[in-house]
Amino acid sequence: MKLSKQIAILTAIALIFVSFNVGLYALVTYRCGSNFGTRIIEPERYLPFTDNSSIVKVESELQLEGDIPVIDGAAALLPVYSAIVDSVYPPESVVFDGKSYCDNSAIVFTDTVKAYKGVVDGTADVILCASPSEQQKKYAEEQGVDLVYVPIGYEAFVFFVNDDNPVDSLTVGQIRDIYAGDITNWADVGGANRPINTVDRPEGSGSQTVMLKFMGDRSIKKNPLAIFGGAIGFSFRFYVEDVVGNGGIKLLSVNGIYPSEENIRNGSYPIIQEFYAVYRADNENENVKKLVDFMLSNEGQRIIDENGYTPLQ
Repeated sequence: MKLSKQIAILTAIALIFVSFNVGLYALVTYRCGSNFGTRIIEPERYLPFTDNSSIVKVESELQLEGDIPVIDGAAALLPVYSAIVDSVYPPESVVFDGKSYCDNSAIVFTDTVKAYKGVVDGTADVILCASPSEQQKKYAEEQGVDLVYVPIGYEAFVFFVNDDNPVDSLTVGQIRDIYAGDITNWADVGGANRPINTVDRPEGSGSQTVMLKFMGDRSIKKNPLAIFGGAIGFSFRFYVEDVVGNGGIKLLSVNGIYPSEENIRNGSYPIIQEFYAVYRADNENENVKKLVDFMLSNEGQRIIDENGYTPLQ
């Protein structure tokens, strides 16, 4: 009898924990995931030298030979640097095992954090990324490495909400106030009477670094209870355009300007971020400069343009 009671109590406790976890998933994890799922970059979709690749193919007179630079970069920029490889690299320099690039491949695919570490450590020759975080700058300084940053294009930095949120536009000042914790309810900016859940990105990622710069000298403050409210997030436009097209979230206008391709090109959208080709100043591989010069050429800028980003001109 005593054993039966103990089993019943343990079963009840287990059910409570299961119910709690299911409820937490439904209220928080699932909703944040559905609101802020970003474009999943699958390397097999953007392979160079394949007929069914999603990259833009541009023929070039430049064909690199000899010491081929290892290229890496931010996940969202894979279509750009894969298309560059397709234009000027020898096909045999790319080694893909069906799931990922191999160690002896001249193109690799990591992310902003690993790419900056790689170019400092010398495992990558050129990376395509947004500007570095303070930690990434510090790491380069600690290693005694000078990095060269060459702007090669622009990308819009966007904010987005669930598509059932009645708010369609925020000012730059309102966004900063929201992330600084001075505006905490959607009702204060024309929305429903719900807390604002500010969702940010991992430290060192390109979008988080841009967001910190956007905030200036103001710190991002999070209210733990706001996870049950209506969320707002940020990223680069390329990352979220598929999600917007499929429904679930919507991009916000900023200062009344929507982040359309036209408004990015004409400079009216107020938050546009440069991205760079980055390499070590002491890199003696002569193909590094040839590669960066190609990115600035008409053909290279066409690749940037037709892959969904904005060229320098």
